[in-house]
Amino acid sequence: MKAAVIVFPGSNCDRDVAVALEQASGRKPVMVWHREGDFEQVDLVVLPGGFAYGDYLRVGAMAAHSPVMREVKRRAERGVPTLGICNGFQVLTEAGLLPGALMRNASLQFVCKDVHCRIETGQSLYTSAFASGETVRWPVGHHDGNYFADRNTLDRLEGEGRIAFRYAEPDGSLTEGANPNGSARNIAGIFNETKSVLGLMPHPERLADSALGGTDGTRFFKGLVEALR
Repeated sequence: MKAAVIVFPGSNCDRDVAVALEQASGRKPVMVWHREGDFEQVDLVVLPGGFAYGDYLRVGAMAAHSPVMREVKRRAERGVPTLGICNGFQVLTEAGLLPGALMRNASLQFVCKDVHCRIETGQSLYTSAFASGETVRWPVGHHDGNYFADRNTLDRLEGEGRIAFRYAEPDGSLTEGANPNGSARNIAGIFNETKSVLGLMPHPERLADSALGGTDGTRFFKGLVEALR
């Protein structure tokens, strides 16, 4: 399984996710600079967390127009699995590969802490290592993680089973207190129509080694690698 990690000026989790992918697959990902208009054929494209272009204008807005994104969009539209984590999720919405938008946190403050997420479906490349309804612990670190979409879009995501993760209590219950940013319906991650594109705000790569304090992220990446194989 070969992966590519797209690197923007301001990315700060590119190496984290590259390490997690290498540990899961035994193969180093290709690191692709944002100015590259093309890159080698891969099985997975990852847009990492960070602050692409310093979050100027609007988070993800400038990165969505980087030269490399034309190729990322072309491949994603042809079905190449594409994963966006935190800032990568923001870029995916700005690029039109996922619906909705990530707005300023309801608290108007940067949030950096571990949260619990409920797996809404185990029927996808990205969640095959999990059972629907179980919870995992992953860190978040963002200022603009408040997922917003109009009611019709939210209802469509619900009806089509395209909500991947929701912020929840450790027992899986959905509460306002478990929601770190005010996201609509406690949404922490969503799929595109075919579930080949996933955007999520939490960082599984930050808990992908016991030395980091947890391995719930390890399950995410190992499950993804096995599904792609």
